[in-house]
Amino acid sequence: MMDKQNLSLFIKSEALRLGFTVCGIAKAGAVVADEAERYNNWIERGNNGTMQYLERNCDKRFDPTLLVEGCRSIIVVAMNYTPLQKIDGIADYAQGKDYHYIVKGLLQELMKEINGITPTNGRAFCDSTPVLERYWATQAGLGWTGHNHQFIIPGKGSNFFLGELLVDIELEYDTPFTGNHCGNCTKCIEACPTKALTKEGFNARQCLSYLTIEHRGELPENIGRSMQDCFYGCDCCQAACPHNRFATPNTTPQLQPDKELTMMTKDRWLALTKPEYKALFKHSAVERCGYEQLMRNINELYKK
Repeated sequence: MMDKQNLSLFIKSEALRLGFTVCGIAKAGAVVADEAERYNNWIERGNNGTMQYLERNCDKRFDPTLLVEGCRSIIVVAMNYTPLQKIDGIADYAQGKDYHYIVKGLLQELMKEINGITPTNGRAFCDSTPVLERYWATQAGLGWTGHNHQFIIPGKGSNFFLGELLVDIELEYDTPFTGNHCGNCTKCIEACPTKALTKEGFNARQCLSYLTIEHRGELPENIGRSMQDCFYGCDCCQAACPHNRFATPNTTPQLQPDKELTMMTKDRWLALTKPEYKALFKHSAVERCGYEQLMRNINELYKK
């Protein structure tokens, strides 16, 4: 049986082999009081908008050991989604297949590899369970949360999905990342078209990603003028971030847009039917939006 040092090295090596860009390991436990307070204050100010799921299960959110019995370690991975071919209309992260299933599937493969070495109980997570992903990525030494509310990996940028494997084995833990390397830069704040980002923090209610994906009902009046060329999500703050000058395109086949998607034009978007929508976005994160809401966004963007 491997000792925890060599097992940790094995896990990181396997994570990279499976297609993750980086991997770090943090000791499981309750989050620090300041982090829980920051999160609660953000919720109390209503900055989560109608995303009520962010208000639930805070006991588990602040202590992931409640999610997996006997949890001792949190393996954190990041997967690059910088597109090879950027298409208009859809945020970079949603141009391929649904990342939730891709990342979780690879984490489950990693779990099998670990169990091939030592019996291990655990669960894989990716943006679908009450886990403070950016906090744990920082604890695992991978980077920091920038002024744009995105997780930034030094020398690589912020175009990454995060995922976690909570396991009941003790491993060798990485040193938490300290500091904020954004410094006095405010380019993301200046680039935010709806002023959802400020020096005081982030208000999801004003964010174009929230408005075009999570918000139900009518959009704010004349919001189309702020939508740039995107009707699903928004990449303005990331496009402005100097750290993303290090970004390199991903080569994961499932994260590339289908040929049909690359052939879409303004006229084809405006004439999109529900059956066409279902075929175009089968197994895509865009399914979260729904046909009617997507057409609401498309019509708002192109009427400007």
